[in-house]
Amino acid sequence: MKRDALLSTLLGLACLAAWETAVRVGHTSPLVLPAPSVVAQSLWQGLSSGYLGPHIAHTLTEVVLGLLLGASMGFVGGVVLGESARLRGVLMPYVVISQVVPKLALAPLFIVWFGFGTLPTVVITALICFFPLLENTATCMQQVDANQLELFRMLRASQWQTLWRLKLPAGLPNIMAGLRVAVVLAWVGAVVGEFIGASRGLGALIIAAQGSMDTPLMFAVLTVITVLGLAFYKMCEWLERRLLGTSSHLSQRTTS
Repeated sequence: MKRDALLSTLLGLACLAAWETAVRVGHTSPLVLPAPSVVAQSLWQGLSSGYLGPHIAHTLTEVVLGLLLGASMGFVGGVVLGESARLRGVLMPYVVISQVVPKLALAPLFIVWFGFGTLPTVVITALICFFPLLENTATCMQQVDANQLELFRMLRASQWQTLWRLKLPAGLPNIMAGLRVAVVLAWVGAVVGEFIGASRGLGALIIAAQGSMDTPLMFAVLTVITVLGLAFYKMCEWLERRLLGTSSHLSQRTTS
């Protein structure tokens, strides 16, 4: 595990070194492609001056709120659809339709409905990130081992006990996989939502940097988004390890 992390870090450093070398040897204009050193300088100036801080905090708020809303909707909806085949057959086409419609096309409507500010971006973020968790949860609810289900029926377990003691622990890896995807998509949703009608946030800052032809700042903001998104993903992995350990302990107690 440590060796993989080291190799991954070395690969990233090698890519940055190759990028820096290519820009300097090719004398590429920073307006077209800034060198990593120029991007790092722009990032440091933005952080040290406090310019980036409010934008980072604003986007973080939208990501967290959108993720909480979308993940809650996805998990609860996945459990409901997984437990009822009829509801799944009736509602699933509409769930798919909600994902097929481009969220960028809906953004102007959300601004009309909810006004400018945080709420439209939170709604867009929730709509983008809820589907992976819903689909994975609903699917794993229907793929529980038939022998284990029969054992719970023989033990006269209630539907709630079967769900809590068997289906959710058995489906936890797939549920957490859906959450990891949702975490990544939450950042996409927040930034895309800020592209339209937002005056604050990292997405709005990208548009502003594009308008002023400040390419190093654009790359600096993209770096911040990448780092924060990766941090969220790693936190999700840590949570998964903790929950899987707890689930394994619970399964052992139930079996005994």
